[in-house]
Amino acid sequence: MSIFRTRFPGLYVLLLILVPVPGGFVVPACGQRNLSGTAEIQLALRKLNVLGSVLMIAAHPDDENTALLAYYARGRSVRTGYLSLTRGEGGQNLIGPEQGDLLGVIRTQELLAARRIDGAEQFFTRAIDFGYSKTPDEALAKWGRERILSDIVWEIRKFRPDVVILRFSGTPRDGHGQHQVSALLGKEAFLAAADKTRFPDQLRYAQPWQAKRVMWNVFSFTPEMEKEAREMPHRVEVDTGEFNPMLGKSYNEIAGISRSQHRSQGMGAPERRGPSKNFLVTVAGEPADHDAFDGVDITWKRVSGGMAVGKILAEAERTFAPEEPEKTIPLLLEARKLMSAIGDPWARRKLEELDETLALCSGLWLDATADRYALVPGRRVEMQLTALNRSHAPIDLRGYSVQTPEGTLEGGANYQPHSLAYNEPVTGNLSWNTPADCPYSQPYWLRKPHSGDTYEVDDQRQIGLADTPPLLTAQFLVNFDGASIALKRPVQYRYVDPTEGELTRAVVVVPAVAVNLPERVAFFPSESSRKIEIQVKATDTQTTGDVRLELPEGWRGEPVSQPFQLPGAGGEQTLGFSITPPHAGAQAELRALAKVDGHEISAGVTVLSYPHIPPQVLFPDAAAKLVRADVKLTARKIGYVVGAGDQLPDALRQLGCEVTLLSERDLAERDLSGFDAIVTGVRAYNVRADLRANQDRLLQYVRDGGTMIVQYNIAEGGPFGGRKSGELARIGPYPLEIGRARVSVEEAPVKLMEPDHPVLATPNHISERDFEDWIQERGLYFASQWDSHYHALLETHDPGEKPQEGGMLVAHYGQGVYIFSAFSWFRELPAGVPGAYRIFANLLSARGDATR
Repeated sequence: MSIFRTRFPGLYVLLLILVPVPGGFVVPACGQRNLSGTAEIQLALRKLNVLGSVLMIAAHPDDENTALLAYYARGRSVRTGYLSLTRGEGGQNLIGPEQGDLLGVIRTQELLAARRIDGAEQFFTRAIDFGYSKTPDEALAKWGRERILSDIVWEIRKFRPDVVILRFSGTPRDGHGQHQVSALLGKEAFLAAADKTRFPDQLRYAQPWQAKRVMWNVFSFTPEMEKEAREMPHRVEVDTGEFNPMLGKSYNEIAGISRSQHRSQGMGAPERRGPSKNFLVTVAGEPADHDAFDGVDITWKRVSGGMAVGKILAEAERTFAPEEPEKTIPLLLEARKLMSAIGDPWARRKLEELDETLALCSGLWLDATADRYALVPGRRVEMQLTALNRSHAPIDLRGYSVQTPEGTLEGGANYQPHSLAYNEPVTGNLSWNTPADCPYSQPYWLRKPHSGDTYEVDDQRQIGLADTPPLLTAQFLVNFDGASIALKRPVQYRYVDPTEGELTRAVVVVPAVAVNLPERVAFFPSESSRKIEIQVKATDTQTTGDVRLELPEGWRGEPVSQPFQLPGAGGEQTLGFSITPPHAGAQAELRALAKVDGHEISAGVTVLSYPHIPPQVLFPDAAAKLVRADVKLTARKIGYVVGAGDQLPDALRQLGCEVTLLSERDLAERDLSGFDAIVTGVRAYNVRADLRANQDRLLQYVRDGGTMIVQYNIAEGGPFGGRKSGELARIGPYPLEIGRARVSVEEAPVKLMEPDHPVLATPNHISERDFEDWIQERGLYFASQWDSHYHALLETHDPGEKPQEGGMLVAHYGQGVYIFSAFSWFRELPAGVPGAYRIFANLLSARGDATR
């Protein structure tokens, strides 16, 4: 392997708006550029002398108290973590169509973006957010109490927190059943983590741990709540409105930036200034009255032999010279020598932090780049490793290597040390042949299919990780004045975007061709055949092969197979197959397989690309659900007002509808009389100002004989859905008020209030069977009050709760019909639920003259 020096000619000036984050400063727009500076070094020096830890536990992305996380991580310099039981898979998506597992991937990255700002670390259990639940019993039944408890215990044993902070109380006041579970299991895990008889298999990798106490971060959103919190015993107050001059912001301001990373939830938050009281109340363990760390020594005195280390590090922080940070290196090396001889876990962690602080003080830039980001099994990748000393400190590069899935690639058997002269890059090259059987780079929690509401993860050591570890990791062996340290960096692909500048992205293993099915569910409303398209896309070089379909008995596909020829990377070809379903109702799976160079490939490639998170690459099975059910429909031309995260238009096209997505101009100017029905998407009134502005035109369309279907909107979403309690919103032709009621149990019985009403009787006769096999929920944000012109056609409710009749309201208006429905069509139709298709076909087919 060759080593050579290079100079990079040219100079450019980049003006950036920077936000301080741990490990550097980040540009909010792209979240990928990190620039170091002396403020970062000062924060790192301070943290080296703090040996305390706090772990917050809650249920979902956005449940965390970001101000409190910032206070402890950035203000108190203690190790701070957030354990979210789920990745938020069951919520709604305000920025795109992704739901379920894909939404969980987005929200994982949003949490990681938030943690880079507030300074905490992120962890998860294997629990999947299955949607809103009203009791902890439902969540525990779906997840398995012991399974999720073991995950929380595992995280406590690994993280070893001095203090556990619960975001919820574990009582009905928390609302969401999953919120309650996070607190109930958090309290139980506090004791179980210290018990070596509980989950003993974990003890191969971690030891029992007893935290000092568990504290509840009491809600204080209103003056009444704050008054209640102030009266609680063993209470600790934290003012997250305090200003931190080194950061240039208060912890509440940092929290506003951090929380605003939850863009898929529309969680943009203000950067609040001024005092802000937070209250922590001890609920288990030794009570605390003054500070969360009462009775906990968070200095080096807690470690045997650590006092001398603490004194040296204090001197390093005291004498730090911002203009000459390399002068701090001798003290750090002195502390490192003592620290290396201490076997305590705290010493091992602080040793890693100290080594990175040495790199900061020397301006040492270490980088490992690949010549591409997409690696195909069996192909070679070239890597360049670079070391650059941007100080005058004496540093040698003693060696380098790359850790691969197969083992370690060394940087040459006869490697000679190289002195890293000031600002002179030293680079080395390595290459790796990606194994022919190398698995694709799927997020670790999605590598195995999950049939229930928890992920299947076989490796205990991966449970709890926020993200998949890098495919390739470079290690640089550098020498600081006789002290050898190993520093690791992920191998990344570095590139320049014409508008964003220099960026990086993760290196992933991909199939030679992606076999993508645009439709994950294919619905057949009759026994007629229909065309299914398979998109084949090359990810590497020129590729040829053929695609065939696997179909179960009773289904027929023509042709049997089709050849393809792709000119090179990015080349794409669409292949059409005619699928004929059986005569009777049935459900099955179609699988597409591409054969390339004797290898069969049955995986697609999905790229989640949003400006606030790094690109995410997933590899879904090249499979689709086939659903055959008799559905009659009399409406064909549908106008659709797209809402938030809306997949319904594609589902309606599978019914045979001609769907037109209505633009702002369409709503304002188009002749709407040509549509058999107009449908507004989920939360459309919340996110479409043009829809609200043209409400009168839409109601005139109904008055003239049209059919309008309005799906759910949230009650606090603006002038059409955000009225104060008791004030009726003008979302329909007659007054109705959107409430907050939801029916979260998908199996909840549904009663047909007017079974002979034309909307329930034609063209499909609807019965209770049409509500079988629904997913996640019945509906949400039901109407709570409505004018007498409306007919309530359906009633449903969760067990033990009062009936909800505001889920489907039908009113005649002029010559047309208006329908408000809070049922979850946006989930049921894309999932291929037959009964949901039959009911929605009736809604589309409703006509004013036929429903009187």
